[in-house]
Amino acid sequence: MNKNTTLEVKYKRAGWSFVLPAALLIFLLNFYPMVRAFFLSLQAGLGNNLHFSGLRNYIRLFKDEIFLTAVKNVIIYFIFQVPVMLFLALILASVLNDKNLRFKGFFRTLVFLPCATALVSSALIFKSLFALDGLVNTVCVAWGILASPKNWLADPVWAKIVIILTITWRWTGYNTVFFLAGLQNIDTSIYEAARIDGANPSQTFFRITLPLLKPVILLTAVMSTNGTLQLFDEVKNITDGGPGTATLTLSQYIYNLSFKYNPQFGYAATVSYAILIMVAVLSFLQIKAGDVND
Repeated sequence: MNKNTTLEVKYKRAGWSFVLPAALLIFLLNFYPMVRAFFLSLQAGLGNNLHFSGLRNYIRLFKDEIFLTAVKNVIIYFIFQVPVMLFLALILASVLNDKNLRFKGFFRTLVFLPCATALVSSALIFKSLFALDGLVNTVCVAWGILASPKNWLADPVWAKIVIILTITWRWTGYNTVFFLAGLQNIDTSIYEAARIDGANPSQTFFRITLPLLKPVILLTAVMSTNGTLQLFDEVKNITDGGPGTATLTLSQYIYNLSFKYNPQFGYAATVSYAILIMVAVLSFLQIKAGDVND
């Protein structure tokens, strides 16, 4: 073994000494619980009285009306909230990237500030805004839009809208940061060349900015999909899944199965794997649809 080979081995050992502690923690805190949850999903029963049931829990999913309602709810949140949030984030990032904009630091902080707000706090803010004696009802009655205060959170449609507004308000600034970073990494000479060739702002945006931002758009879409399908805090604190199950999400259903109803840990683990499958499928479709190598 020559000197270069010995040095290479030492570098590899040093590298593994840095990687192994983190890898061990990831395995213990992520992969082991995932494997354990899978075996748990193959068991049925209440509390700790579990027995092996094979795929019975997975078959039960297709007959469970509450589960199917929760799936429908998260799909509605996904369809209406994610595109609107990403569109607003892209617009805000474009405005904040303007080199002629004054007080950039102030406006960027203002846009990101909702994301720094605690999840429970942001949920309670919107719950109070849309309460019977909240600001929204007060303004609507004062301006003659409503004859009397409306119980927004008792209406299945409006309750969903309030949750969508809450999520959009909180997470738009988070995605704006990604878009802003992507915009700042685009070479300004590309835009200068486009202006020389006579491209107008609309052509520049759709033919230069959007294609170059495709990797960032894909990243934010996948992260937003993951977050929306696992939505819990906002729904739990605003409507608690109500009225009835009109706003119930899959994560809250897992919580109810584990801690609110008679504990059904096996079935709760099955629902968690259903979320995993949905996230994986939707993320795969998004990656294929926005493949940067096309």
